[in-house]
Amino acid sequence: MEFIGIDIAKRKFDVSWLSGEKVRKSKVFENTAAGHGELLAWLKKHGMEVETTHLGMEATSQYYEALAHSLFDAGYTVSVINPLQIKAFGESKLRRQKTDKADAELIARFCAQNKPTSWQAPPKEVRELQRLLARVEALQDMLVQEQNRRYEAQGIALESVERILTNLNEEKRRLEKMIEDHIDRHPGLRARDELLQSIPGVGPTVSSYVLAWLRPERFDDARQAVAFVGLSPSHHESGDSVRVKSRLSKLGHGRLRKILYFPAMSAMRCNLAAQALTERLRLTGKPGKLIVAAIMRKMIHWMMGVLKSGTPFNASLALAKG
Repeated sequence: MEFIGIDIAKRKFDVSWLSGEKVRKSKVFENTAAGHGELLAWLKKHGMEVETTHLGMEATSQYYEALAHSLFDAGYTVSVINPLQIKAFGESKLRRQKTDKADAELIARFCAQNKPTSWQAPPKEVRELQRLLARVEALQDMLVQEQNRRYEAQGIALESVERILTNLNEEKRRLEKMIEDHIDRHPGLRARDELLQSIPGVGPTVSSYVLAWLRPERFDDARQAVAFVGLSPSHHESGDSVRVKSRLSKLGHGRLRKILYFPAMSAMRCNLAAQALTERLRLTGKPGKLIVAAIMRKMIHWMMGVLKSGTPFNASLALAKG
């Protein structure tokens, strides 16, 4: 079996080919569609067949997704690994180097030793939903840029900025309607969307993101989903003297974490179970940010609950469970 470790970043990725205990080759590719094609050609050139090649990469934000899809579609076994597992593995090996090339080799060695489970690509309708959401995000970034330029522009330049803003807003609304229609056209997505929106505080935006990236079949329980989003508390204690305040790990899907913030605030106003939890935490003196993070975590538990059970949200049951 040949093992390939991939250390992936926003613009490029490093590849390390491990055969036995020896690193045969290392190479860097652009993290683009063209770069993904070059990797597939490189694998074929060196005789790495789909039946005998195992590729591993970390679940680094959203940067791994397109490459993982390309490799999966080509028939390769791909593992998407929690970065904390790779970090712990490196510490167990007393690793001293921290470079992209060294990280790729470490991932390859982790795959060779631990044989992590293979990653399964989502259905085509979910992939299309992911692409539509990514495009809306890109338009939102462009809107922010143009809005910032509005403060400096004058005369003809300002007129140009206003035209661009109008066009961007129209395109964003068009894409949002496409997302709504896409979910409505697929019965499976539509049924899950209805379950998610039965939770007070969960609207169309949150629902669409959960449908795209928090599919319940990916997780054994809600705690794994919480960790995937990066909302698990991170504790740092040692002996009697080291007591670092707990904080969010933030090792997860940043877009989902960001998109949940305002819905959590909304749930604190309109969701009876969220209100009860908020009041309990306030009485214990917890600060506002910690309370919002706790509501965000609880919302993930509720969303995983309705999706796994196929039953709409029940506020009374949620209150009873606390």
